Amino acid sequence: MGNAKKIFEGLLVLQYQSGNKKAFSLLVKRYNTKMCNHAYWFTYDKDIAKDIVQDSWGIIIKKLPYLKKPNSFGSWAMQIVTRKSIDHLNKTSRVREKLKDYYEPIVDNDLDNKESDLLKVYGAIKGLPQDQQIVLRLFYLEEYSLKEISEILNKSEGTVKSRLYHAREKLKTILKNRNHE
Repeated sequence: MGNAKKIFEGLLVLQYQSGNKKAFSLLVKRYNTKMCNHAYWFTYDKDIAKDIVQDSWGIIIKKLPYLKKPNSFGSWAMQIVTRKSIDHLNKTSRVREKLKDYYEPIVDNDLDNKESDLLKVYGAIKGLPQDQQIVLRLFYLEEYSLKEISEILNKSEGTVKSRLYHAREKLKTILKNRNHE
């Protein structure tokens, strides 16, 4: 994310901390959709994602007056959404395991090669461990830096870098093996 955006968001945080309640509504406008999309990526359910984001905003509004690094609002807020999403997944993991027995993916043989390749990549990503999927998403789709991802996940930058490296290597191996089949 660009420095200008971080500085602007930092100013909004400082304004909110100084008593300007409108600054918070601007932060909500800037981040709500992004946070919903992020939570949806974990849950694949729009309603649950909205509930997670709503709970996250509750936490954010309580803790925002104490945020010491205003320019890090974006990664801090996404960290809260990530944790709430993972908490939800942990609570529902047993139900998901039971449902997997009844799920059969539908494959359309008439897809053109590009769509077929995308399905292969998507399937390969879904085969990675969850921690690697999260790092790939935050790095490539959300375009966070390694440092920001380490803040979001509350992991060291080295751990994030390692997960990203291993995820890429596993994807290469999986896709290479699928192409030879």
